[in-house]
Amino acid sequence: MTVRMIGAEEVNAHLTYDICIPLVRDAMIALSAGRTQQLLRGIIPLGDGNAFGVMPGAMDGGVFGAKLVSVYPGNVARGGLSHQGVIAVFDRESGALAAIVDAGSVTGIRTAAASAAATQALARDDASRLAVLGTGEQARRHVEAIRTVRPLTRVTIWGRDAKRAGRLAGDLDAEPCATVDAAVADADVICTVTGAPEPILSLAQVRDGTHINAVGSSYAGPAEIANDLAVRVRFFADHRESVLNQGAEFLRAKAAGLIDDTHVLGEIGEVFAGSLAGRESARDITLYKSLGSIVQDLACATWLCSTR
Repeated sequence: MTVRMIGAEEVNAHLTYDICIPLVRDAMIALSAGRTQQLLRGIIPLGDGNAFGVMPGAMDGGVFGAKLVSVYPGNVARGGLSHQGVIAVFDRESGALAAIVDAGSVTGIRTAAASAAATQALARDDASRLAVLGTGEQARRHVEAIRTVRPLTRVTIWGRDAKRAGRLAGDLDAEPCATVDAAVADADVICTVTGAPEPILSLAQVRDGTHINAVGSSYAGPAEIANDLAVRVRFFADHRESVLNQGAEFLRAKAAGLIDDTHVLGEIGEVFAGSLAGRESARDITLYKSLGSIVQDLACATWLCSTR
């Protein structure tokens, strides 16, 4: 048995946003159409905010496999990666293990690519000002990815560590901001990519017409979006079942009796396919809740295996 080994260097060299955005877009359309399978992620808390996750899934008529990933947010402050692990890819015909792909690099790219695809579908056509809340790898990735789908005229960055925010802003030709209010004051698109345990963004801070990518919280517990904002938005899931069970912002507002399951209008794959309306007016505040889907990882891993 020959098993392909695809490391981070190869992933970063070849899986560009121009390639990855269509890959994840098509994967989410297939997921919403029932042409893929994925289970809810399994999460084992390891203490101190760390966790181990397992995400299994299968592509219709294609590969199947799982992502095994550790999540250690504290690594970022030490110059390391928050997400580390592997994507195990199995051949559908023989059942044999076909490839091991670095999960940290794929996750970094495909998460931002999915937000960029959602931005392309849900943000106003004239959206040109981006605010990023957070200073980790996903902050950098989201600026890079969204610049490929929108002609940005202004990018602002806020983080709890002002020095890190300043350094990142300098690297990305962006403006560091001392407060969330300052960062989002005139934003057309907001990306929340923090490890915040409690909400950092509320309705009073967000203008009508804004699109939000809520990315930082990937399991039930920590939430970046306050209840009043979660209630106001047109709420779209990457995967409806996942958000109803593990989407912290949705679950908090539901527990408070403010919304029910119908508040999740549907999946982003349905919007991509044109079977579900996304933005209905220029005043809508739209929100894409990203928990991460194994079908995105498998789509990227399959492309890497087939082209390299």
